[in-house]
Amino acid sequence: MSASRFSSLPADCDLLVVGGGINGAGIARDAAGRGLRVVLCEQHDLAQHTSSASTKLIHGGLRYLEYYEFKLVRKALQEREVLLRAAPHIMWPMRFVMPHDAAQRPAWMIRAGLFLYDHLAKRAFLPASQGIALDRHAAGAPLKAGYRKGFVYSDGWVDDARLVVLNALDAQEHGAHILTRTACVDARRDGDAWHATLQAENGQRKTLRARAIVNAAGPWTAQFAGAAGGGKTQGLRLIKGSHIIVPRLFEHPNAYIFQNPDQRIIFAIPYQDDFTLIGTTDEEYKGDVSQVKISQAEIDYLCQAANRYFKREIGPADVVWTYSGVRPLLDDSAQNASAVTRDYLLEVARGAAATGAPLLNIWGGKITTYRKLAEEALGLLAPLLDNASPAWTAHAPLPGGDLQQANRLVDSHDFDGFLARFQRDHAWLPPALARRYARAYGSRAARLLTGATSMADLGAQLAPGLYEAEACYLVEVEWARSCDDILWRRSKLGLRCAPADVARLQQWLAAHPAQEVAA
Repeated sequence: MSASRFSSLPADCDLLVVGGGINGAGIARDAAGRGLRVVLCEQHDLAQHTSSASTKLIHGGLRYLEYYEFKLVRKALQEREVLLRAAPHIMWPMRFVMPHDAAQRPAWMIRAGLFLYDHLAKRAFLPASQGIALDRHAAGAPLKAGYRKGFVYSDGWVDDARLVVLNALDAQEHGAHILTRTACVDARRDGDAWHATLQAENGQRKTLRARAIVNAAGPWTAQFAGAAGGGKTQGLRLIKGSHIIVPRLFEHPNAYIFQNPDQRIIFAIPYQDDFTLIGTTDEEYKGDVSQVKISQAEIDYLCQAANRYFKREIGPADVVWTYSGVRPLLDDSAQNASAVTRDYLLEVARGAAATGAPLLNIWGGKITTYRKLAEEALGLLAPLLDNASPAWTAHAPLPGGDLQQANRLVDSHDFDGFLARFQRDHAWLPPALARRYARAYGSRAARLLTGATSMADLGAQLAPGLYEAEACYLVEVEWARSCDDILWRRSKLGLRCAPADVARLQQWLAAHPAQEVAA
């Protein structure tokens, strides 16, 4: 981090948010939009850990109905369409096919569960569930012959890491200071304020006075709460979820949800046009959360689970990429890791005097409910900070999400209309590249292309599909600092990169050090 970044930081703020995952970014956005002075610090890159390691779904959580998590599922279903409207370029509806396996859950139970899933919350545009005959449906063709009947229902897809970045961008555009690669190494309460020491990766330090702190440190939440004297009342269970990416196993746009003999489910989802994403696993994790990675046993498990259903069998040799994350879930004493609640708890700690500067600990949570979590967090904090501004995020698009003047997502064709306009306005772009820009940046793709009228204006190609103009945008606007930031979090271009491409990008980054991100 440059000296100018710390020198431009104010000496005090209303709210210091520790953690740059989805919960921290969402809270920073909501708070800044209410006029609070916000600083967010993240020890690594935005979404570097749990928030980029999800199954990429905006969903109510159909399987949570089996654990009687009706309140959580309803809340998530209500949020599902709110989010799909907010950023239709990085989130869109998807249909999920569940082949019926008579050896697993009976058909009547699945029908009852889907009926409840359809009606727990109002649906404005997502179609209802239905039964299907797999021998007459496109989704049946890739499956083994034994699967004749199935069910299909609606949920949504999300580019999880980009969702975090868009929330951070919106927070910054409402006045927040976003500091990546900056850890909060000390926080001490002094009456009605906190004195927090921030340390950049180069060792530079800055002491900041904050009226309140939000502990959104994900897997590190309990550690930070203990160090800050937060007196945690809830524990976390760290559950590892791993995914594999293999060459495309089917051609149609639907995803699959598969039941397994161990009562767990996995998803098989179309991914980046040429691939299929398969996951997730659920297992207790006791190691270093910054070094989590998939095990051979998890790879074997996911391959075997897919092979129970697909005609085309896969093995470890077919896996082109893997990713793993540790989910910090509320410890509800469930014996099965898959049964641990995905709900959250917000806990305000004010010290022994009960009137000291507040520390808000975020326990648990999931991507689909992040916006609601942030809104509830500000409902607790705003009165303590003498802020009476109303909630505002439910109807506000995220950066790039205003694809239509009224920003009303009626069906999945809205993006197609935007894409057609974008391609017409930039006819010189290859169709595949235009589509990727439109998907990644939405209405802001034009900013990336400012002044460009030909491919030559985009600069050198640093990796397949990555030109200098985009790399500059990601560094200058979206806090990208490393190859992994660009190739795996801001995009998934790493799937198509050879080692020489990565080396070329690394060389370019070294020659183009990051400047201060414009406020």
